[in-house]
Amino acid sequence: MVAIENSKLGIVGAGSVGTSTAYAAMIRGSARHVRLYDIDAARAEAEVLDLAHGSQFTGASDIDGGADIKHLTGCDVVVITAGAKQTPGQSRLDLAATNVEILRSLVPQILEAAPHAILILVTNPCDVLTVAARQISGLPGHRVFSSGTVLDTARLRWLLAERAGVAQQSVHAHIVGEHGDTEFPLWSTATIGATPLLDWQRDGASAFTQQELESVAEDVRTAAYRVIEGKGATNYAIGLSAARIVEAVLNDQHAVLPVSTVLDGAFGVEGVALSVPSIVSAGGARPVTSTPFDGVEYARLHASAEALQKAQASLGL
Repeated sequence: MVAIENSKLGIVGAGSVGTSTAYAAMIRGSARHVRLYDIDAARAEAEVLDLAHGSQFTGASDIDGGADIKHLTGCDVVVITAGAKQTPGQSRLDLAATNVEILRSLVPQILEAAPHAILILVTNPCDVLTVAARQISGLPGHRVFSSGTVLDTARLRWLLAERAGVAQQSVHAHIVGEHGDTEFPLWSTATIGATPLLDWQRDGASAFTQQELESVAEDVRTAAYRVIEGKGATNYAIGLSAARIVEAVLNDQHAVLPVSTVLDGAFGVEGVALSVPSIVSAGGARPVTSTPFDGVEYARLHASAEALQKAQASLGL
């Protein structure tokens, strides 16, 4: 991956997710210049110094940052990772009230420094925060979106590839809906290569049953909880996921990724941010409204929307 000339990535939050995003972006060459901002000056400066010491081995030209919001000046993309983190036993929606208040203060400052930036929310609950960030910023929907179920989809493809005995890149399946407990796979269109998932065979026998697929979906939904229980946070995979989304924007790739945007009538959903396959480019993210859902999946998408609407209503969004 080669970053476009003078592309500038800003990352808000020097915690485990923010620094993992910076590290992944530098290693992958997602952007030419990387800027890390955090109100904790000592932490931000130490993380920048640590990353800078290895910068000659990366695809980025430089890394800088600190506790001054001016470090984000002129950024093309700003990834927001700042906020209270999820603790064992806590759902993503439990974090909502605290992190919405953080956004109310943070978003205007970001846009003052980088008025033309595309904002990518990674902080949880990312769907609710996408709605909040859009309302606070007043930006059009394609310029404010979240990482959504990009990581959940990667988890799904990894599990399916392991069971099918194929490369992850050969698995074509998506997790959609809320990035949380109501998310679900689009099994009706899932394939390995061109073969429908339920028709895939391994060693002459069917590789999947419906029951096994339900187990895989549950493993994906609970993956973050298992990681958090063991090490306190998820960071490497979400950092890589965020870097991948940044590349799609900065390199104008028109990549189809399941990011979360505020749906304005698409799929019969209004005013709620949900993950569906979307075209991600220099113009931001736009849902692929032709994505097929069978009857059960369509109902599950609306159930996901309803769960998020209740959370938004409790927050006045």
